[in-house]
Amino acid sequence: MLGLAIAGLAPGARAAPLPASASPEFCIAAQQFLASTAMRGENRVFTDMPSYRHSKPQARPLRIYQVVTYAGSTPIVVSCKVKTAAQLRATYGPQAAGAQRSCPDLTRLVRDQAVAALRAAGEDAAAARAAAFVIDANEPYVTGQSYLGDFQAIYAAADGRVHLASPGLYQDFDAWYTRLLPERFQGQCYCHLPTVDYIEAVARGAMPAGATITAGEGAAVTPQ
Repeated sequence: MLGLAIAGLAPGARAAPLPASASPEFCIAAQQFLASTAMRGENRVFTDMPSYRHSKPQARPLRIYQVVTYAGSTPIVVSCKVKTAAQLRATYGPQAAGAQRSCPDLTRLVRDQAVAALRAAGEDAAAARAAAFVIDANEPYVTGQSYLGDFQAIYAAADGRVHLASPGLYQDFDAWYTRLLPERFQGQCYCHLPTVDYIEAVARGAMPAGATITAGEGAAVTPQ
């Protein structure tokens, strides 16, 4: 059963910390944040990348998808496929969703959670480094092929500053051309996000920045 109450969250905020990136609750929380909705839907976490690549979220019933990329036993990227606020409003009524947020907006929330965790652990130097990580204003792609290309979720730029990337895909459901698209392509919102664990590890110096994330057959989507 899908709840239709509005989440009531201020822009850029959540009432509670994000769930662990490997939890099935993560992309449910991502759906709620990105579409400013209280709807939960049904989330499936894939343990093979080809299944995630070929999946398409659905609005009715609300079905969303998730996959996690690992470096050994550490989750480093969580990928979510959810529905846009505009399509949820069109499907369930104007009160079903609010403002649309972006993948970088969600990455900011992830970074801030990592900073808070490091501070709570007394790791002030690592927390300061994480707080200085630059969040890239990634423009979302319009094709799945681009979204599924290789990328670096955390990387060091030429000036030495560490950047957090969150490539995504967005289909504007309110655009005039939406009716010309097959239904399975309408109202899609996809994000790749660096995890709290990865941000913490890079800030501590326990892991290097610059790992290449792939959506290919050999992607490590289970703990090793």
